[in-house]
Amino acid sequence: MQLNTITNQTIALAGIAQAAALVQQLATTGTGDSIAMEASIGSVLKIDSDSVIDIYGGLAEIKLGLKQLKEQMTGYKIVNPEQARYCASLVFLENQLSSRKDMLKSIQTGIIKAQAQSEHFGLLHENVLANLSEIYQSTISTLQPRIMVNGEQSYLSRPDIANKIRACLLAGIRSAILWKQCGGTRWKFLFFRKKIQAELQSLLKQV
Repeated sequence: MQLNTITNQTIALAGIAQAAALVQQLATTGTGDSIAMEASIGSVLKIDSDSVIDIYGGLAEIKLGLKQLKEQMTGYKIVNPEQARYCASLVFLENQLSSRKDMLKSIQTGIIKAQAQSEHFGLLHENVLANLSEIYQSTISTLQPRIMVNGEQSYLSRPDIANKIRACLLAGIRSAILWKQCGGTRWKFLFFRKKIQAELQSLLKQV
C-alpha cells in the first residue's frame, strides 16, 4: 500500500479535524455527529488496514472532517480558533508520544482490550468509551502541554461526555500518527496548502 500520497495525507488531516470538531460539539452541546463519532472511534480500534480510507470506514464517514478542514484552510483568517488549537495540540502531542515507546506499548495494550470489548458490547458502548478515555488519561494526558477543552461546564462535568471527549482526543492522536506515516510534516502542510485544498475539493465531490 502506497502511503505517501497527497490523498492519504489529506484524509489523515481530515481525521484530525473531525476529532477536533467532535470534541467541540460534545463540549458545547453534549452530543456529537453520530456517523463521524463511529468513524473516529472506529479508527482507533483499526490497527491493521488495507487502505487509509478503510481506517475510517469510507469517505462519507469522514465528511465532517473534510468539511471542517476545508473551512479552516479557506482564506487567511482562522474560522474556528478553538478547533484549530485542538488540531495543533494533537499534532504536537503525537510528536512527543512518538519517542515514548513505553507509552505507545501501554496504548496498544489498552486498544487490544477495547477491540475485544467493542466486539462484545458494540463500538460506542459506554464500557468501550470508558476504556479509551482511561487510555488517554493515563498516557497522552500526562504529556505537556495538556489539551484544555472549553465548553459548557454542565456537559464537561458529566462522566459519560468526558469519556467521549477523551476517546475523540485519542482518535485525533491516531489520525496524527497516520498523517506522519503518510509522509505528513509541518512544512508540507504550509507549502502544499494549495494541493491539499484541491484534494479536499476532489474528495468532497466524491462524498
